[in-house]
Amino acid sequence: MIRSLLIANRGEIAVRIIRTCKDMGIRTVAVYSQADADSLHTRMADQAICIGPAASSESYLNIRNIITAACVSRCDAIHPGVGFLSENPKFAEEVERAGLVFVGPTARTIRMLGDKVRSRHSATEAGVPVTPGSMEAITDAASAAELAQQIGYPVILKAAAGGGGRGMRIVKHAKELPNAITVASREALAFFSDGTIHMEKYLLNPRHVEIQLLSDGKGRVVHLGERDCSVQKNHQKLIEESPSPIINEQMRQQMGADSVRLFEHIGYRGAGTIEFLVEDGAYWFMEVNARVQVEHPVSELVSGTDIIRQQLLIAGGKGLDVPDEPLQLRGHALECRVNASTTGTVVKFNPPLGPGVRVDTHLFQGAKISPYYDSMIAKVIVHTPHRQLSIDTMVRALKEFVIEGVDTNIDSQIAILLSKPFRSGVFGTDLYTRLFPDPKKR
Repeated sequence: MIRSLLIANRGEIAVRIIRTCKDMGIRTVAVYSQADADSLHTRMADQAICIGPAASSESYLNIRNIITAACVSRCDAIHPGVGFLSENPKFAEEVERAGLVFVGPTARTIRMLGDKVRSRHSATEAGVPVTPGSMEAITDAASAAELAQQIGYPVILKAAAGGGGRGMRIVKHAKELPNAITVASREALAFFSDGTIHMEKYLLNPRHVEIQLLSDGKGRVVHLGERDCSVQKNHQKLIEESPSPIINEQMRQQMGADSVRLFEHIGYRGAGTIEFLVEDGAYWFMEVNARVQVEHPVSELVSGTDIIRQQLLIAGGKGLDVPDEPLQLRGHALECRVNASTTGTVVKFNPPLGPGVRVDTHLFQGAKISPYYDSMIAKVIVHTPHRQLSIDTMVRALKEFVIEGVDTNIDSQIAILLSKPFRSGVFGTDLYTRLFPDPKKR
């Protein structure tokens, strides 16, 4: 049983974890950088410890300082949150070496899934469809050109250890391939300290759909339905929803069964997400996110499950506290990420309220938005009986949201929600660039 937990993160996810811990009677310890000394998560936790300067490399990515903070505050476990060290196998190893519980998968699992080439192998072994492409790392331009010819252009080069659009290059013609390999590998090395890349068939306008799973690490795996994350800007998600408007019950069952089988095959423990590309009624495995994700609230609302609570129960040896009956999604949930486009002090902050509206944030009047961390400052989540009502409720909530002192993307989010393609449910990952073709207005 976990009695005292250190949260190795900041912002809204730290606040989110603290709230569930309070419900469960778990003592919480927050860590913070000097830039976050007055942040909401430091106020809400039972104890707060400074772990370094503003730069994340010296604070939220400083493994030694975080583990020392957990030890001196007599914690039982560490929750990594999202981003930062959440998918760092060395961190998971060091946590357990210090005699603490890591709230997440094993270091071995994280290391295997962090390598996209190895994870494609695991998916294939489990009988999960993968996009056509290389099953090994790209080592030379000649073999890459031969493979690209076989699967057909366009192709996409991806960093084996990467994500978030880094180390990624789309190649439309054979003459572009040699230079793209060089650039993608160089970028992968710079961002992930690993220049390994692989190749996949590039789908021109797919949907990005993912399955949320929970596994106790002892053979029991359940899935909480799918999330559609197709609204993206530069490969960064903006709007997520569950259920997906393009997934029927038969495909939901098939994707769910494939996802459960893969987690059983690799012996996964904790909360995780399998991401798929969907096009023309077919789907292909893309990758596994070995952590809780930013968009987890939409799955919580349609499934009636507190995913953070389940993580803590699994890590504490209690197993899963979810029913055995088949999944039934209730209603429709929609999430919009509110991002700041400037830094500064929040001089006015009035979040939306009302039926079916939830706001996950670390903001308050007087909070400072610094340039050191991710630009996401809030998530607005709505849950209603059906999709069109969720869209209308979200538009109302975003129009009601008052944030003064910094610029945000609220207006562009409203524009997306009101667009004909989004309201119809028929769109792909190119929706954002179609709606905002002028880069200066994005």
